[in-house]
Amino acid sequence: MAVKAKRTSNASSHAQLTEYRRKRDFARTQEPSGDTIESPARQGKLRFVIQKHAARNLHFDLRLELDGVMKSWAVPKGPSLDPSVKRLAMQVEDHPIDYNTFEGTIPKGEYGGGSVMLWDRGTYTADAATTPGEEEDAIRGGLARGDLKITFHGARLHGSFALVRMKFSRDRSSSSKPQWLLIKHRDKFASAEDVVAENMTSVESGRTMDEIASASGPGASSMTYVKLSGISISCELFITYWEDNVKLKS
Repeated sequence: MAVKAKRTSNASSHAQLTEYRRKRDFARTQEPSGDTIESPARQGKLRFVIQKHAARNLHFDLRLELDGVMKSWAVPKGPSLDPSVKRLAMQVEDHPIDYNTFEGTIPKGEYGGGSVMLWDRGTYTADAATTPGEEEDAIRGGLARGDLKITFHGARLHGSFALVRMKFSRDRSSSSKPQWLLIKHRDKFASAEDVVAENMTSVESGRTMDEIASASGPGASSMTYVKLSGISISCELFITYWEDNVKLKS
C-alpha cells in the first residue's frame, strides 16, 4: 500500500525548525537562525548541500531541500561512490534553507562547535518522478516509506543514490534518531575512487578545513567579527571604537 505524504506549509516549516533553534544561541553562533522564510527552489529544482563538519567527531552533513527546510543526516564517513559500500546516515533535526551557504566556525561550547566546510552542493531529483511536478510528492513518499531514491547533480556527487531507513540501529537496539544507509546505485558515475579523500577543499572558497578554522586561505574574509549586545561588528571597527571612546588617553 502506497504511503501518501502530506505537503508542508510555510507555518509548518517554521515549526519544523523548533529543535534546531532550541539547540543554538544565535547571540554566539553565526549560523542562520531560520527566521527568514526562503522562497521555494526555482523551476522545481530542489537543492542539496553536503558540509564537512569538524565537530566532536569529523563527519559530513547531507541536507536535502524539501518543504521549506533542509532535511538533514549526519554521515560519519561521508559518501561513497562504490555501490558495495553502505554508509551510515543518522537523521538529525531539520535545518533552515539558508544553511546552504554557511561555511565557517561554530564557537567552541556551542552545539556542533567546530569548523564547517561547503564540501558539495547542487540540485537533486527523485528517481521515481516522471515529471518535474511529481518531484516533491515522490520525495515525501520515499521518506515516509524509508526508501528514497534520488539523483545528485552536484560539483562532486553525480548519479543515483538510495537512502534506506533501518528498523534498528547497527547495534540492534532501538534508536531515538532514525538511522539510514546511504548507498550508491550502479550507474556510469559509480567508482572505486575515494571521493572524500580526493576532495579536501571547499567548493565555495577553495579552503581546507584548517584554513577555515584559522580564517585564512583563498576566499577567506579579512574581517573577523565580534558580537556586542547581539550586534556583529568587525574587529577593526571595535578597535577604532575602543581607541576613540573607551581607552584612557595618556
